[in-house]
Amino acid sequence: MLATTIEPPPVTPAPAPQKQRRTLLIVDDEEGPRQSLRVVFKEDYNLLIASEGQRAIELAQQHKVNVAILDIRMNGMSGTEVLERLKAIQPATEVIMLTAYETVETLRLALRLGASDFLNKPFDVATVRKAVSTAMEKHSFAEEIRGNNEKLAALQVELHDQKLQEEITRTRGEIYASIIHDINGPLTIISGFIQIINQRMGDSKKLEAEDMDTVKDRLRRITRQVSNCIEISHRYLSLMRQQPTAPARVQVNQILDDLRELLHVHPCKGANTLKIETLAQDLELQINGTDLIQILLNLAINALQCSTDKHSVEISGKVFDNSVDFSVVRDGPADRVLYGQNFTNTPPLLLLTVRDDGGGIPPENLSQIFKPYFTTKAPGKGTGLGLAIVHRLLKEARGFLHVHSEFGKGTAFNIYIPTAPRKADE
Repeated sequence: MLATTIEPPPVTPAPAPQKQRRTLLIVDDEEGPRQSLRVVFKEDYNLLIASEGQRAIELAQQHKVNVAILDIRMNGMSGTEVLERLKAIQPATEVIMLTAYETVETLRLALRLGASDFLNKPFDVATVRKAVSTAMEKHSFAEEIRGNNEKLAALQVELHDQKLQEEITRTRGEIYASIIHDINGPLTIISGFIQIINQRMGDSKKLEAEDMDTVKDRLRRITRQVSNCIEISHRYLSLMRQQPTAPARVQVNQILDDLRELLHVHPCKGANTLKIETLAQDLELQINGTDLIQILLNLAINALQCSTDKHSVEISGKVFDNSVDFSVVRDGPADRVLYGQNFTNTPPLLLLTVRDDGGGIPPENLSQIFKPYFTTKAPGKGTGLGLAIVHRLLKEARGFLHVHSEFGKGTAFNIYIPTAPRKADE
């Protein structure tokens, strides 16, 4: 008897997820404007259409509404009444009011109740399309900010829960302080960008194209910094739980570009001159990207704050294709040397230098700068954790650190980090 082979049925790939369409609510007791708006937007959004206020409220209770177009003057419930009740149900909904011959008082009332734009009847297609598109974008911005706030709140809860563990040792206590120290940088940037967005949006009822582009750009940067906060916390929590992390690879120039963005708006920059040079030819390092940016950020902030007088800070990189002679580098009055476990002087090595001309470090302080909580700043002005964090992260990355400081002239922090081995397909 011959064995029968049963072929498995063909596997049909799952369809790609479609982007969910946003919802537009149209409320007008006149058939003409109502149907005109339906024709204009039926291909772009999910439409909810109501001919009177009570039906509009029912629809808002049943569906998420991104943007609503309301006629101010309607029989029964007025447009401003619908606006007030709609905002009570879904505060994030952007509302555009249709007006004919309304009084200034009516328009002011609509603004106080949360209307974001006005259109005069009769309206043209281009104008109404632009108004709805702007309102949709504004709604998306608000949702993104709200999402970022929720992520940060969840992060705070996670950190708080960790603090409640009774077995926290002194080392873990230092890690908590380090978390707060390292997250403070991205949070400072987030705060600055939110202020810029608020200044751009203000109380204006319309956003110009230039303002819209600025808001979009700042939101992208806020999202990146929120991701940095989350990544920093996860790295520290893994350390506390003694969980091993997978080997990481990072592009150097991307980190330098991110560092430039962080420091450009950081309060410590002040009137100081800051120069960050990317590599002529980018390369990958075998280090976690969050760790590398924290190393450079702490060193850069330390350099920018090393003097109250105006001074310069320069960050640059250099690739060594041959082994480096470290025998000439030793601890001394003007030098401090640290290196990580299993550091191998195997080329290629990347040298990253953070240099300042802010006056240098006194010899009596140079031997102590990497000790936790050591600071020369006035009480309440510094935590003394920045360089201790640099020391720990660099040891984990199997790096080498040489500090050279001439009192009265300036300081250079030179860090050597192994490059990542080439991938098999490179």
